[in-house]
Amino acid sequence: MSEKAQTFHPGETVPQSGIYECDCGQSHRWSTSTNVKNHTFPPLPEDCSGGAWALKDPAHPAD
Repeated sequence: MSEKAQTFHPGETVPQSGIYECDCGQSHRWSTSTNVKNHTFPPLPEDCSGGAWALKDPAHPAD
């Protein structure tokens, strides 16, 4: 991730549907998660050194 994005911790409520990636900066397996608004963020991958999820691709981007 090139710019500083707002991050969300596992167990928090998803604010916007989309694809989120972990904030560790590595492209390891399972580093992304598709999440639905108002659901709960899942745990980070076991091998992840990060601590939160950041929105990578919104499900309904603004035009």
